[in-house]
Parts: sequence; structure tokens; C-alpha cells
Amino acid sequence: MTTDHNAPRLIVFSDLDGTLLDHGSYSWAPAKPALLRMRALGAPLVLASSKTASEIADLRDQMGFADCPAIVENGAGILPAGAEAQADRSAHEALLAVLAELPADLRVCFSGFSDWSVEEVAANTGLPLAQARLAARRQFSEPGLWSGNAEAQKAFEAALAEKGIAARQGGRYLTLSFGATKADRMAEIVSRYHPRPTTMALGDAPNDVEMIEAADFGVVVANSHGPGIPSLVGEAEGRITRTKVPGPEGWNLAVLERIAQEYKEKG
Repeated sequence: MTTDHNAPRLIVFSDLDGTLLDHGSYSWAPAKPALLRMRALGAPLVLASSKTASEIADLRDQMGFADCPAIVENGAGILPAGAEAQADRSAHEALLAVLAELPADLRVCFSGFSDWSVEEVAANTGLPLAQARLAARRQFSEPGLWSGNAEAQKAFEAALAEKGIAARQGGRYLTLSFGATKADRMAEIVSRYHPRPTTMALGDAPNDVEMIEAADFGVVVANSHGPGIPSLVGEAEGRITRTKVPGPEGWNLAVLERIAQEYKEKG
């Protein structure tokens, strides 16, 4: 592999809901100072979320990072840089077929996006109707709500695992999918650069843990609305930190601090 003198020093991987997007309003406005600084420095932002490619493509463009790839549907897919969402939904259809074959007493406890009308998706997520339509365009995964007890959930997840489907808890939903994790996709994207840039990953929910732990510098963004993230190994050595301020405001402070350290250290 040849050295790319335009390779970035820093690449940031970020969850969306509850992290870069406010939990209630879905606004990313408080993070604008850090986003503008990243653009000025040529530091890529890779959005990594359970959201669909249709949702992320719009957000990526609005934030000014359409030239960066994005990790979609919890790592089940990648939206290439500059690309629009594709129409292939075969993986999602296969997932729904497995769900339909589960014992009825387990299946009835899981209510997913595909069980809801667009209006119900909007009501359950708090998204405007237009964005709810994009959220319903699943290609690789099925987020939903679990209404059963913990024992039944274990049985539900075990039955899915036998069919190659993983269940991962996010800040709002239990998401079912085939394939890779956010951390797997992060490694895939980073491998394209030489020399390897410093990696930073930010998230607020259990499905972000692997990505946070795999990065050179991880940040757990405060979010009192979700299940939270327990103490991680890298925190003792300071490689993983936590924000005191939630959502995009905390994200902004953490990224600006990392930029200051990274560019100070490397000159």
C-alpha cells in the first residue's frame, strides 16, 4: 500500500440518536463548531447508526460530509461516500421471514418498524412524517420494542441467533440484523487509509460499546433517557472518557478537545 499524503490525521465515528442528535429534538445544531472545525481540517466524519441509508444520506449531506462513507443500520451495511441509498431490501425480507417462523408467544412480544404504519413510526419515534417514511425503508435490520420479560427476551434472542440474527440494544430500540457490527465497519473503513489516522468514536448506548472500545479514543456521551453504558476497560487509562453534558453539546466539547490534542501533539 502506498502512502497517501492526503490521509487525515483524525477520523471521527459517531452514533446519531442521543449522541450527535439531541434525544428529544433530533437537532445537531450545538455540534456545529466542531463540525466546521473538522471540515476545515479535512477530518472525516463517519456517521454510524441504526438509521437507514435513506435517513443518513440526508443528514450526512446537511452536515457537510457527503464525501465520507457512513455505517448504516447498526453496522449491517455501509453507505459509500457520495452515494444515494439503494433499493435492494432482500436482506430485510429474509430477516422478516425468520421472525415470522418464531413461536407465537415470542414473536408477539416484539413490535418492529415493519409492524407499524408510517404514522405509527412517526408517533413512536417522534420523527416528522417525512423522516418516518425514510426510517421505515429498512434494508438490513429491524428495530423494535420488546414488551415481554427478560427470560422471554433471552429465548427470543437465542432463537434468532440460531438463524444468524443478532439482537442489539440501542438507546431506544432492540435492533435485529444479519452481518457486521459498527466496530467491524469502522475497521473496514480505517483500513483504506495509510498512514492510519487516529480514530475517535462517540456513542451513548450498548450497541456503541464495541466501536467505542475499538477506537484509539472513545467517548461515552451522557444520555439519561437510554439504558446507559457500564464502566469500560479503557476508562481507567483515560483512553475512554465520558461527557458531563448530554447529546450534541457534549459531543461538540469532546470533539473540539480531541482536535486540540491531536493537532497540538502532531504539530
